Amino acid sequence: MKLDEERMKTFQVAKSFQRDRRINFLDFSYDGLRLITSGEDDQMVIYDCEKGTEKQVIKSQKYGCDLVHFTHATNTIVYASNKEGKDHAIRYMSLHDNKFLKYFSGHTAKVVSLSVSPVDDTMISGSLDKTVRLWDLRSPDCVGLMQCQGRPVASFDPEGLIFAVGVQSEQIKLYDVRSFDKGPFSTFKYKIETGCDWTGIKFSLDGKLMMLTTNGAVIRVIEAFEGKPMFTMSGYQNNKGLPIEASFTPDSQFVISGSTDGRLHLWRTDSGLRCGVLSGEHSNPVTNVQFNPRYSLMASVCQSLCLWVPGSELGEANKPKPGPGVEYGGQYGGVGVNQAYAPV
Repeated sequence: MKLDEERMKTFQVAKSFQRDRRINFLDFSYDGLRLITSGEDDQMVIYDCEKGTEKQVIKSQKYGCDLVHFTHATNTIVYASNKEGKDHAIRYMSLHDNKFLKYFSGHTAKVVSLSVSPVDDTMISGSLDKTVRLWDLRSPDCVGLMQCQGRPVASFDPEGLIFAVGVQSEQIKLYDVRSFDKGPFSTFKYKIETGCDWTGIKFSLDGKLMMLTTNGAVIRVIEAFEGKPMFTMSGYQNNKGLPIEASFTPDSQFVISGSTDGRLHLWRTDSGLRCGVLSGEHSNPVTNVQFNPRYSLMASVCQSLCLWVPGSELGEANKPKPGPGVEYGGQYGGVGVNQAYAPV
């Protein structure tokens, strides 16, 4: 399935799930078959993307939960705490029996950035203690420590070979995972942000672009190899100073972001121009939007989780499609994980 501007503008909410309190993060598994959310109700919920159903609820009432991620193994997760206190450990859990496999301790303030390697057992975290730590999921002790001047954001590239660290809302440093102890191999400096801070960084799936998300109403798109500023994406509302997490589409052609007015905004990555606004069922600020890495499904969260599919297929409920997603297709109105992108 190919994504183009017209198809992107047809996405509609096919299913929604209401929670008692705000959902603070979401992540798709690498195979695209599962979705996990973490929330202010101290619960993580796993959804089956094939059937469009809630599959498993995991409680974390003592420490809370935020920044939840599937590992590359998909049957384990890592997540950070969002409770005030002295425990800022990252937790590594098996989904098979809901048991903790390890605790990664070292940060002395809240963890605000977490990224898991797509290819191995490496993880990177950034904290308000002004450090970035590199971890191996097989060892409880961090394998790398980087001191920063301010709040850091960090992310792996799609190949898991390098990671980017954004510091003090004015510098991006690129490290080679295999020789991070030698320091960054590239450092890009920019005019410091005014009126907002960088709250997230991520690469496009083709590895050519980086996106800086903020707690303001701007998204910066950077050329990944030379650090050249490409576009500033704006025109959406964020009048509450919330960190809003945006997403590239898997073909790297579009950026999708939420807003405090509950709408989703679309931009083209070749021009930086906004190309659409989607209105769904969100009555509260949408702080996280993610696109399924393999299939025609998009998820957005406020106090509810909304699952979006292309409207052109939403009405084809009576047309069964071949492949492994027929049951999902029936429940979603004829579209589901059997609708793969052309690049896959």
